[in-house]
Amino acid sequence: METQNPNLFERFNQWITESIMVKLFSIGFLILILLIPASWIEDLIQERQGRANEVIREVSDKWSGTQTLSGPVLMIPFTKTERTKRWQDGKQIEELTESVHKAYFLPEEYTVSSKVAPEKLHRGIFDVAVYETDLSMKATYATPDFAAWNIPDSQVHWKEAVLLNGITDLRGISENPVIQVGENKILSEPSSDLGLLINQPIFYQNENESVTSKNQYQLTSGIVAALGWLTRPESQFTVSVQLSLKGSEGLYFVPTGKSTLVDVTGPWPSPSFEGKLLPEDRTVNEQEFSAKWKVLSFNRPFAQKWINDDQSLSGSEFGVRLLIPADQYQKSIRTAKYGVLIIILAFTALFLVEITTKIRIHPFQYILIGVALIIYYTLLLSLSEQVGYNIAYGISSIATIFLVSFYASSFLKKKSILFLFTTLMTFFYAFIFVIIQAQDYSLLIGSIGLFIIIGLLMYFSRNIKWYGDRVGNAIES
Repeated sequence: METQNPNLFERFNQWITESIMVKLFSIGFLILILLIPASWIEDLIQERQGRANEVIREVSDKWSGTQTLSGPVLMIPFTKTERTKRWQDGKQIEELTESVHKAYFLPEEYTVSSKVAPEKLHRGIFDVAVYETDLSMKATYATPDFAAWNIPDSQVHWKEAVLLNGITDLRGISENPVIQVGENKILSEPSSDLGLLINQPIFYQNENESVTSKNQYQLTSGIVAALGWLTRPESQFTVSVQLSLKGSEGLYFVPTGKSTLVDVTGPWPSPSFEGKLLPEDRTVNEQEFSAKWKVLSFNRPFAQKWINDDQSLSGSEFGVRLLIPADQYQKSIRTAKYGVLIIILAFTALFLVEITTKIRIHPFQYILIGVALIIYYTLLLSLSEQVGYNIAYGISSIATIFLVSFYASSFLKKKSILFLFTTLMTFFYAFIFVIIQAQDYSLLIGSIGLFIIIGLLMYFSRNIKWYGDRVGNAIES
């Protein structure tokens, strides 16, 4: 019986089915299609991260926000007399004008002791770090000197001298402040307009890391205490302030003293010491932390005294932020960025198996495997919000590797080939996990790992005849 020669359509169909280049183009097209849902995954992670930040803001707004303390600052009004000239009826008239100004003085020595009592507030699956703290502040002042401004004591309004204690959020005051000047206790009142300029830390997060943004604004809240002076004090005096305060996430200080000492302690295992100045002594363990700052007037960008609004207290604030180890969103986003790499490596492994073992893998089977590799990231995100990133990564990776390998067993009949594919998938996910964990060396590890992978691909594909007419003729005997 004679064998019929295939017609043009049959030969074209056979070429489409067996051509290596067509297969490569189809796999590349599938990878491009899978980029669309991969981008949706990153948007979903960022949406969940935004929801977590929104919950933190909502809880902080109801409890009390991040607190920044500045003070005490001594403010004394004075009258300034100036001689001015003006013309009237063709004659130059000289007259005296008076204007009231405010002079601000900072303490010579300023010490703060803070014992922070943190706790976690829960809103659904999200946690927010809040705290209560008992603050003990002590400031020593030199006798206010107006001689440098050529202001005589007779023009100084000593009766109107007040102490200003800047507090970001007055809702955090849980007990009446106790202010004592020397041996005398004085009364204080809340104020919504202190007129002190300071930076308030504002926290946000992006896909790479936690970031602190500083936004300058006028600190319009705090407490004011009238000193009740009748005349100029003859010697230096000491002010002590006892304050019970509530806040969220962070507690910061402005070094208003010529010499500032701040000591903060609390039972929290993951503090972050932030601001312009780091503590000179710190201790952190699983139960508690302690930190001590020492700041001199040379370390800050503002003077010891000034008039009116000539100066801002910004530029040297420092403190502690209570971190909750919930970095699953940052790590999930970083992991999702490697999604395309995992798909390419998995498809490359299947392609090499296909052309070296004469196994036919349908494009639809490639699609199902690719979709499973993308759904992996939603599984990782949802589990990480419940059990943490590391455990979620292990569960999601094992589940995905099992699912893909179980499905691949339907067309990879040889157990040795299936075992090799499963081992490669396990290696891929383990490799990505190492990169995510080793942030400082992620570029180095990733570069070396990819170099080794490319070398292995070159080795295993060295005998393939890419221009062979048939898959069966692609391998040299």
